[in-house]
Amino acid sequence: MTSTSIDEADLIAALRARDEVAFASLVDQHAPAMLRVARGYVGTHEAAEEVVQEAWIALLKGIDGFQGRSSLRTWLFTVLINIAKKRGLRDRSDVDVEIAAYTGGTVDPKRFRDNDDQWPGHWKDEAVPHPFPETPEGSVLGQEMRAVTRRELDKLPERQRLVVTMRDMLDMDAAEVSRLMEITAANQRVLLHRGRAAVRAALEDYLRETV
Repeated sequence: MTSTSIDEADLIAALRARDEVAFASLVDQHAPAMLRVARGYVGTHEAAEEVVQEAWIALLKGIDGFQGRSSLRTWLFTVLINIAKKRGLRDRSDVDVEIAAYTGGTVDPKRFRDNDDQWPGHWKDEAVPHPFPETPEGSVLGQEMRAVTRRELDKLPERQRLVVTMRDMLDMDAAEVSRLMEITAANQRVLLHRGRAAVRAALEDYLRETV
């Protein structure tokens, strides 16, 4: 039994029949998310748009051979990421990736527990972030806080940025992100924790200055 649902089977059949309406609907559904993911791998918005365009072309060329071992979305994003890696992923060794995962971001490493702790990588008790204040001005600050969040996301090491984007902005589940990025569940948790912590620290600083 494959992971292809009945509704998805109909969509795949329509795509194989070169149904333009079905294809346009798929583009509307996934193009914004694909652009955000592609932007995590390449240096410019224009390059990301080209990567997305290549992914759609690859889908049209490959849909006849799609066997449904994964969902159509997972397959599409896998194609996208492979293209993006070839286009713009920086050349780095596995050691560099692990260093970025454990030391990247804008949060002082001293705020986290050591590797020999029972909960390595998590907040120390005295360093847990203060909760954001709930004030009447919160709605006014919302737009500015989103801008701060986007700016800090762009500063994150590549894999932290991609994990946070996929999990928190695109609402992908952990298993799908691990498959797409070819990382372990444990590595994803560390990347997500550090990425979220870095963004939260920037928001704490912003609120401290404005509230």
